[in-house]
Amino acid sequence: MTKVFLTARRRARNRVFLFAILLLLPVRALAVLTIEVNKGVEAGIPIAIVPFEQQGITGLANAPADVIESDLGLSGKFDTIPRDVFLSQPSDLNSVQYKDWRLVKAEALVVGKVISIGNGQYEVRFRLIDVFRERQIAGQKFIVPENRMRKVAHQISDIIYQQLTGKPGAFDTKIAYVTVEGADPDRRFMLQIADSDGYDPKTVLQSAEPILSPAWSPDGNSLSYVSFEKKRSMIYMQNVWSGERKLISEHQGINSAPAWSPDGRQIALTLSKDGNPDIYVYNVDNGSLRRMTTHPAIDTEPAWSPDGRTLVFASGRAGAPQIYEMAVAGGEPRRLTFNGSYNAGPSYSPDGKRIVLITDQGSGFRVGIYSTEDRTVTELTDTFQDESPTFAPNGEMIMYATQRGGRSLLAAVSPDGSVQQTLKFQQGSVREPAWSPFNRKL
Repeated sequence: MTKVFLTARRRARNRVFLFAILLLLPVRALAVLTIEVNKGVEAGIPIAIVPFEQQGITGLANAPADVIESDLGLSGKFDTIPRDVFLSQPSDLNSVQYKDWRLVKAEALVVGKVISIGNGQYEVRFRLIDVFRERQIAGQKFIVPENRMRKVAHQISDIIYQQLTGKPGAFDTKIAYVTVEGADPDRRFMLQIADSDGYDPKTVLQSAEPILSPAWSPDGNSLSYVSFEKKRSMIYMQNVWSGERKLISEHQGINSAPAWSPDGRQIALTLSKDGNPDIYVYNVDNGSLRRMTTHPAIDTEPAWSPDGRTLVFASGRAGAPQIYEMAVAGGEPRRLTFNGSYNAGPSYSPDGKRIVLITDQGSGFRVGIYSTEDRTVTELTDTFQDESPTFAPNGEMIMYATQRGGRSLLAAVSPDGSVQQTLKFQQGSVREPAWSPFNRKL
């Protein structure tokens, strides 16, 4: 999310809102994003993923079993059985010797085949098997070209995740983020998208000036963002597949923090065109604006509830930044957060029961969770400069930007803190993460 605040240290000292460009490190950002699991659940589900049998194929890239094994391992909720202990390598249900898998302590087993069917098309089959009940839990067949093999593997991972955890997987989704390359006067900012595991990064926009606050449309086809390419803040929306983009806000003063409504017909944003930063709603169809807040304090960082009826935002109207909510239909905002000297950057969980935010409870700016039931904020991280938290579309992980060892990188944490990941480039800076909705494009 776009910050309308100073850096964390200055925010703590001054306790006021100001609009600031994120300061990114002047080093080269490589395109390869790696993910490390720092902490997983204590008892992950033991699962074995057997390399898929390949028929009529040589040198297949993105072998499905490799991608599936990586997906499930990185989720922090599975213990993948090492392949060097496998006693057999079945490819279908009839060839499974269940005692082989009980001996290596696998509770679930994945087998499959990839078959060349001509004209550059492949048939991918998989089966998810309950080892102890000796039965198939799930299975499916896909027909795809080779360049969609990795996507199908993510889809299979999603099916497995849902069958074994009861919650939808989010492996077949995208992440957007901003990187910086080079040093002044040749510094380049890049808005990029990649698969949820960091694979296949693509640059959506390059600029010599900062790019901030990418936000996905609910159909996963477009991003809105703030660009300073004309030396001042302006908000654009851009189709990530065609590259077509549209300028939606270039008012005098601040144009920041765009957030799409769940139906994709409106974008909430922060504007100071009438003197003070307030929340407005932009109509995507006709370009009209509706002012939502009118207050001498700064109101910023709006986000929509999943049902589209409520907006949450950060405001300094209580003296220090706190979270407020208001009905989209209108009315007075209601303060939500009271514990902590600083609460900002709010965003709803997909089920609407929690709000992720950045909080200062006295130990630095950390990712926190506000419960709509008990109305308290709980810290999830132990770092000190966290920013821009964003929920995965299944609500199972929260991605955010942070500082470690003098570097800017991305990290992820589960809403209960039980799973933690670090996402980083081999070198360079990356910020402003945004997790896409469930991917609707095959």
